[in-house]
Amino acid sequence: MQHQRVKKVVIAGGGTAGWLAAAALSKQLGALIDIELVESDAIGTVGVGESTIPTICSFHALLGIDEAEFMRATQATFKLGIEFENWGRDGDRYVHGFGHLGKANWMAEFHQFWLHAKSLGFGGDIGEYCLETQALNARKFATSEKPGLNYAYHLDATRYAQFLRGQCEGRGVKRTEGKIREVRTHSESGYIESLLLEDGREVAGDLFIDCTGFRALLIEDTLKCGFEDWSHWLPTDSAFAVQSELVGPARPNTRAIARSAGWRWQIPLQSRMGNGMVFCSDYQSDDEARAQFLEEIDGEPLFDPRLIRYRAGRRKKVWEKNCIALGLASGFVEPLESTSIHLIMIGITRLMQLFPFDGITPSLQARFNQQSRDELEKVRDFVVLHYKLTEREDTEFWRYCRHMQVPASLEERIALFRESAQVHRTADELFRTDSWVQVMLGQRLTPETYHPMGRLMSEAQLRQALQALQGNIQRAVAELPAHQQFVDTYCRAERPEPA
Repeated sequence: MQHQRVKKVVIAGGGTAGWLAAAALSKQLGALIDIELVESDAIGTVGVGESTIPTICSFHALLGIDEAEFMRATQATFKLGIEFENWGRDGDRYVHGFGHLGKANWMAEFHQFWLHAKSLGFGGDIGEYCLETQALNARKFATSEKPGLNYAYHLDATRYAQFLRGQCEGRGVKRTEGKIREVRTHSESGYIESLLLEDGREVAGDLFIDCTGFRALLIEDTLKCGFEDWSHWLPTDSAFAVQSELVGPARPNTRAIARSAGWRWQIPLQSRMGNGMVFCSDYQSDDEARAQFLEEIDGEPLFDPRLIRYRAGRRKKVWEKNCIALGLASGFVEPLESTSIHLIMIGITRLMQLFPFDGITPSLQARFNQQSRDELEKVRDFVVLHYKLTEREDTEFWRYCRHMQVPASLEERIALFRESAQVHRTADELFRTDSWVQVMLGQRLTPETYHPMGRLMSEAQLRQALQALQGNIQRAVAELPAHQQFVDTYCRAERPEPA
């Protein structure tokens, strides 16, 4: 079967992962393949991936999605970054903004100049040199045909899947309603041949995409790919999620507020606030976390919080035989840096680039698995960074995080920045140098030395250059409308009611 031409693609599971896969494959490869998606309305989705990162904008362009239409349909708001509270020390606040920091040159990044200014007693906060951070702080936003703000979205995940389904309906994607009772495989090769539904119908295909979430019905239950556990680096394993009434204008940012055994999120939509409490069950009971969560929510909860269990880690293979896992079926880091939807999109992009039209080959599988592994491990390191770089000793959970061993790849990055203010990254990894700098400085990792490039300027020249950058950003922010005002004008939902 590995040499069989792939004509029929079967997507097991809907939700964000399933319908994104269907939308992209039908848009880009629809003339070459048939697509059938199997899902059951009786099976709910996790639905915590309501916060995104800027890569979603280019993926939407690939799908031909109209931004304002999408935002109205999903009750979306804009996102300029993440506001972190209590991470370095209790009471701290910093922003991971989506923009660039100042101006770099070929020899040194901007933060090297800024560090020299700080040593001379001026320069302010690093965030003063990021347009997105300053617009976020002022709660302002606008899109522009010219190069402008780098942004992402806050969206309703359930409505997003519904919107994507609508995009697929006119492109020949077949939707089959039903629960999967059995995954049938070839007796000799072990390749998946079909999905048997509870009512006896059978859905056959050549290539199967597992979008069944944490259940991983195909890639794990059937093909037994194995799981690499990362919980020793990412110890949180539980989350409560609930929607609440809005109590004010929507901010253009996600909030990530560290608590005693984890952290909680706030994600503003047009009609309500998305809230979550992420915690480690080894350090806090469900009842304690739930009580703390409900006590801190702004606005009336719209239903009882639901509990989600998870385990951080990855499948040892995300492409095995004729099955490819996407989304939660392929692995999970945690929602801290809003990477879940991005990882789905990059997995789909990778599949389209390596699509096995003429049959599945070991080289295609190996390439896909290696790229997927590298991508997820780099995301993992960036998220672990937030936990490791804490000075908190006030709870057992934070003491564990501060003193835990981290992957060697991350330890090297931390040491490089601590010793020389240098940031190592490869060209194809997700988070840019500016992202690493904002988190490391925001969580009090102070470099011991820095690149001498800034010393080539006189103190007066450096001061003038930094003031000019600050002034340009301040003037640009002053011209922006309030975020809520722009949303109301640009993409206000017709019926902004909770789903």
